[in-house]
Amino acid sequence: MTAMKWFYSFLKKHTRGMVLGLLLVTVISVLAIVKPVVSGTIVDDVIIAGRFSLLPRLIALLIFITILRGGLRYLSQVIFETCSQDVLFAMRDTVYRKLLQEDFDFYNKKRTGDLLSRQTGDMDAIRHFIAFVIYQVYENVFLFFFALIMIFTVKWQLALCMCAVLPFTLLVTLSQRKNGRPRFQKIREQFSSLNTFVQENISGNRVVKAFSKEDYEISKFNKENDAYRDAELAAAEIWTKYVPLFEFLSNMLTIILMLIGSIMVIRGSMTLGNYVTINGYLWMLTNPLRQIGWRINDIQRFTTSVEKIYATYSEEPKVKHPDSAIPCKRLKGDVTFRNVSYSADDEDIIHNINFTVKSGQTVGILGSTGSGKSTIMNLLCRFYDVTDGEVLVDGQDVRNLDLYNLRQNIGMAMQDVFLFSDTVEGNIAYSRPDCPFEAVQKAAVMADADHFIREMPDGYDTIVGERGVGLSGGQKQRISLARALLKEPSILILDDTTSAVDMETESYIQKQLHTIGRKCTIFIVAYRISSIKDADLILVLNNGRIVEQGTHEELLKNKGYYATVFRHQYGEFETYEEILNTTDQKSSRAKSSAEMR
Repeated sequence: MTAMKWFYSFLKKHTRGMVLGLLLVTVISVLAIVKPVVSGTIVDDVIIAGRFSLLPRLIALLIFITILRGGLRYLSQVIFETCSQDVLFAMRDTVYRKLLQEDFDFYNKKRTGDLLSRQTGDMDAIRHFIAFVIYQVYENVFLFFFALIMIFTVKWQLALCMCAVLPFTLLVTLSQRKNGRPRFQKIREQFSSLNTFVQENISGNRVVKAFSKEDYEISKFNKENDAYRDAELAAAEIWTKYVPLFEFLSNMLTIILMLIGSIMVIRGSMTLGNYVTINGYLWMLTNPLRQIGWRINDIQRFTTSVEKIYATYSEEPKVKHPDSAIPCKRLKGDVTFRNVSYSADDEDIIHNINFTVKSGQTVGILGSTGSGKSTIMNLLCRFYDVTDGEVLVDGQDVRNLDLYNLRQNIGMAMQDVFLFSDTVEGNIAYSRPDCPFEAVQKAAVMADADHFIREMPDGYDTIVGERGVGLSGGQKQRISLARALLKEPSILILDDTTSAVDMETESYIQKQLHTIGRKCTIFIVAYRISSIKDADLILVLNNGRIVEQGTHEELLKNKGYYATVFRHQYGEFETYEEILNTTDQKSSRAKSSAEMR
């Protein structure tokens, strides 16, 4: 399917409205023909022939036609505007739904500003085309050729002289269309780039201020702004070059009428009334010629926008819903990675990963940055598809399971915490918006978030700023954890979820997780030994491979990478045990005191 066919699939649903609107425009154009005829009649029959009794009727006819044309014009514009808004609504909804179906790989390669410009500036160019450009082009073409025909009926010799302008008009039109297309494509690209830059800087304003880089970012913005201005000026060169040519050609029609028409009237081969009639038709010829340049600009903006939107829409996700999906309303939580490898952009991310986890077990994953920890979790959620091997849940390859059912059974507190501009309760209840408040509060208590939420100005009704602005890193992590716990999933993934909380809070959260540990399978990705020490299975990753696996005690005895990390974090074993015991005692006293209060 081409971009234009895709656009027409939306427009054809409003065929009746568009046809009715064009019929009204046709009537309006035909009524416009009457005025020059009446003007010529007034000159020949009233002024020259002296039939003054005709004047009131002719004036009344002109008034009636003027009122009728105004009413029909209003109705036609309402129809076109309604159709344009309906098409825009359907198209924006379709594109947005498709964006939500795209996978991680799509968003890794796309800029946010590009996607925003597709839903804003490009969509508005389409609305403008449907609401205004279509009927303007149709009306101008209709008036031009209909007026030319009427001039032929009045004086065909004069009409032939005027037709001499048409070949030059066609050449100029084709030249403008050819030269303008690449420049309008450049405008859309620069607009997207500018959009992206502004969006990133507004989102990252705290980083800009923290490093005092306002002047640096302003200079970068000026470059983007200059590039967009240059693209607009380059496109403006087109109409500044061609619009005067169309103006010249339209004025040539006036010169032809004044020169040749006047000679015909003087020689008596044409009446003065006919001259006035043709002069009345003249604006129907000159006005379309003057507007050709502008309408070509509008059409090229429209075609460029449709192609940009369709190019984004037509990209198919690599992770697709299986055709014959196996339903999985409630999973047990057995997980197996069998010879799993994953590569992206010709780079091996993980290689030959093998492990098995039974339902209700807790798995800790430890490794340096870039070792592939989060990638394993992304493959389990099927955010990406494996390059080799299989990821099995309850004995079924995740590529064969119903994609939405699979993810509904997985609760995930991501490493990069994202909170919506909503209430605290709305953020926690994101997966279960209709759940009772008691369930929300219970999840918050388990995540050790209830006490600081209650201290907020409006408690659970406090509006969280964009991306959680105003909350500390630890607070955002605990709200994210509560959101995952409320889902009551079969598989719970905690991707470095407690990195920003203190040891006491982490110990409390670990105890809460232990209470639900037999109800779901838990994966904990962490850098701190304390977060994973009690796991049933600990996986140690390095360079995309599992280099060690076992329990905490087994890995300490191996004296490998895990033991080295342990010593770096806690020193000798005895010191480590003392730290844990002290922390557990403090945590227990703090929670008991909080419960008594």
